[in-house]
Amino acid sequence: MIHVEDKELVVPGQILAEEGFYSGRGTFKDGNAVCSSLMGLVSLRNKKISVIPLKSKYVPKKGDVVIGEIDDVRFSMWGVDINSPYSGILPASEVFGREKKELSKVFNVGDVLFLRVVDVDEVKKVKLGLKGRGMGKFKGGILVDITPTKVPRLIGKKGSMINMIKDKTKCKIVVGQNGLVWVKGEKGMEQITKTIINLIEAQAHTSGLTNRVRDKLYLLVDGKLPQDEEFEITSDDFEPLNDDDNNNSRNGNNHSNNKEKKYDDEEFDVLEKPKLENIKEEIEADLEDEIKKGDTENKKSTYLDTFNQFKAQNSSDANSLGEIDKNDVGSPTLNIKNSSKNETNNRIKPVTTWRKRS
Repeated sequence: MIHVEDKELVVPGQILAEEGFYSGRGTFKDGNAVCSSLMGLVSLRNKKISVIPLKSKYVPKKGDVVIGEIDDVRFSMWGVDINSPYSGILPASEVFGREKKELSKVFNVGDVLFLRVVDVDEVKKVKLGLKGRGMGKFKGGILVDITPTKVPRLIGKKGSMINMIKDKTKCKIVVGQNGLVWVKGEKGMEQITKTIINLIEAQAHTSGLTNRVRDKLYLLVDGKLPQDEEFEITSDDFEPLNDDDNNNSRNGNNHSNNKEKKYDDEEFDVLEKPKLENIKEEIEADLEDEIKKGDTENKKSTYLDTFNQFKAQNSSDANSLGEIDKNDVGSPTLNIKNSSKNETNNRIKPVTTWRKRS
């Protein structure tokens, strides 16, 4: 069960969550409860709860990039102030390799360097190096000191906040993870940038910070607040109206929603009326073919009816057609002779012959 929200301000000893949550940085476990061990802002990451302190010192870690100031020149190393309770050293071997040179002629007290944390031993002795892109000595500019825990807010999501400041002030800005920020540009712009950085540090825990920083930047640089972009509409954005359209609009014939539009007939092809073809002759020829076809079928049906009637009349007389033996007789052949006609009914008389199997 969670008792706080993300980015909520809490005090030491306050219960943050119970059962199912893990204790992160700035918190401790009391039974099943997760409690805050300092004053800061809650950070929720899945089931892990941490508290980011409002004020803190930088604790170096291997791989961090930091900004440091030379505060001592020794026999084979430089002492560097990295804005931390733990001192940093820059060995001469990290700069010269195996060569031997006078250290004070390379870096002297007061020089500002951009360094990388090479190693941190058991007693928090920090070894620094200059190997990496952009590492080395800064020339000119000013340093701004902020709380190390506010560095992510200064940079912004994907560098959005720091890039906005760079674009508006035209200053070069380098941010160290130890809370030191190097700024170089015009003198006036350097002071404006410092003011903006201090504003971000003071209001890092509030929402809507990006808009406030943008407005402040425009006020300090341009002397006025930013305005929304306006689009200028020219006559080229509209199509010219015809005279008929102008007359109709004056007479009030057009609707207010302008859904109806008139167009000249010259702009479109006029569709011609379809011409009917004379198909009377084709229809008559098809009818004649149908009539001839019908007569032929009628004649065929008449012959079959005549044969069936004759067979029915003589079915009682077995000798008229003879006896058929399947074993002695092969396939019958029906011969119809047109010359044999009955004088009474004037119909065709079928004559049947049988061929014996050889």
